[in-house]
Order: sequence, then C-alpha cells, then structure tokens
Amino acid sequence: MTSLPASPPTDAAVSLRGIEHRYGAFAVLRDVGFDIPRGAMFGLIGHNGAGKSTLFKLMLGLITPSAGTLHVLGQNAAEPAFRQTRRQIGYLPESFVTYDNLSGQEVLHFFADLKRIPRADCPALLELVGLTHAASRAVQTYSKGMRQRLGLAQALLGEPDIIFLDEPTNGLDPQGIADFYAILRTVRERGASIVITSHILAEIQHRVDQLLIMQGGQAAAQGTLAQLRAGMDAPLALTISATVPLPLQAATRVALAALPVALTLEAHGEQLRVRCDSAGKMTVLRELAGCASDVAIHESTLEQVFLGYGGAHASTH
Repeated sequence: MTSLPASPPTDAAVSLRGIEHRYGAFAVLRDVGFDIPRGAMFGLIGHNGAGKSTLFKLMLGLITPSAGTLHVLGQNAAEPAFRQTRRQIGYLPESFVTYDNLSGQEVLHFFADLKRIPRADCPALLELVGLTHAASRAVQTYSKGMRQRLGLAQALLGEPDIIFLDEPTNGLDPQGIADFYAILRTVRERGASIVITSHILAEIQHRVDQLLIMQGGQAAAQGTLAQLRAGMDAPLALTISATVPLPLQAATRVALAALPVALTLEAHGEQLRVRCDSAGKMTVLRELAGCASDVAIHESTLEQVFLGYGGAHASTH
C-alpha cells in the first residue's frame, strides 16, 4: 500500500487514516488507511475474519474505531454531525431480515417512515427492483432472491449518496444478478458511490472500478484489477493460433525462445501457448504479429490475484 496524505481528499466518498479497532486486547483492524473515490464502484474483498465486516460497521457509524480517523461524505464519523450524514447512506446487509407477515409494500413503507422519506417514493423503487407484481404479497411468500431485491429497494430509499452492499447477490439467479448490477449502474449515473463486498470474485471483477484486499486486519493492496495484477507481477497466458504450417512452427518457437523475456512454450497442434509476465507481453506480441491468425490474451482472474496476495491463508483471528 502506498502512503496516504494525512488529511482526506475532498473527492473521497470515504477516507480512513490509521484505523485500528480492538475488542479488549484483540486487534481486529490494524493501521488501515484507504480512500474510496466519489462515484466509484468499490470492491472490498478478503478471507473470512480479514476485517471486512468490522470495516462496514465503522463506515456505517455503527461502531467507533479504537484509533484513527474516518470520514464519510466529508464528515468525521466521530462527530455528532455524522448522525445527519447517515441519512445519506444506504445499506443492504448480507441477510436482509424483516417482518414476514408484512407485504413487500408495507416493509418498504416501514423503512421509509424510519428514514423520514415519503411513502409515495416506494412504488417506483418496487418497480425498479422488479417487485411490483408481488408488492401486496406477504414477505413470507418471497423467495430468497425476492427478499434480496426488497432489501436493495430499502437501501435505495431517499437516493443515498453512498450505498454499502454486503454479499448482495445471495440467492439471485444469473438473470437476477445481471438485473441487480443494471440497477447499480443506474444508481451510479446519478453520482452515488457504491461499496460492495462479495466472495464471488468472478462476479465483481469486471464490475468494480477499484478493489481493496484485506488480509489479517490490514489493507494488503488497493487499485484497479490491472494495478493489482501488476503489483504482484501476475503472469499472462497468451494463446496463439499459428498461420504457418507445422514444419515451420519450429522457427517461430526458436524466435520466441531467443527473446529477452522469461516465458514458457507449449505446442498444441497449430497452436502455441506462451506464458510470460506482464512486462514481456508486448515483446511477445510483436514477435508473433506476422505469423499468428489470432491471439487471445488470458489474464489472471481476480481470484488468482487475490490468492497471490495471500488471500488463501486462513485468518488467525
């Protein structure tokens, strides 16, 4: 992690400096500092016990840090004025629990009243999340996916400036997941910031702008997926379909082997599989430009990057 300025930037939706949180002598978070840009879709990932849930509680103002400073939407979370700032925050917990005997519409009315938001705003939100047809039905008849969509509707009440989503697609089918992220794109278009945590890394890797990897109560790395790949020097797999006859393929292999790049080669019929690090990618591609009909670049997935930063290690917490 690079060093951060002492004061939070004005364009940060969330800014943490030197955050620690303890339960007695046990430190859950240690010297955590990072910024979440306004308007960003920000992913927070880490193994179980890495400190993600505690970070969420801190950013929501549910608990206060043992040390350090935390600003949300420019307001210090330790100051009394933060109570007003919390009205600009939306939150969907991992398990959205409500009164099962109420209808979906009544649940949304309940949360609207708590947030002092007109009930007249509720029908549009129910339509947005695809629950208009079930608005008058008791929540106890809802599937898990429908409950999650109702939870998203309550998180969007009042058009919050920042929304925290904890494992939000639990129970959603593939179409439901696609619809969920389409809604989030709409929310971002009006300028809202979104912080999302998920264990389904393949689901978020192409949907977030930046990621923070938590490990053992500390911030291990932050950046775009490309920056995280570069930071761990993650290898690239280049799959090349050669256009030259097999007898001439040997010359291509000799030319590649002579490059000043660390690489490995595998032959599969008329295809060559070349593995190299990110620094050697363009050198390899230039060599192949004249003899390949197709080049497919397979970069490390977010899951591989996460494991490369030590995400596979079990927590000692």
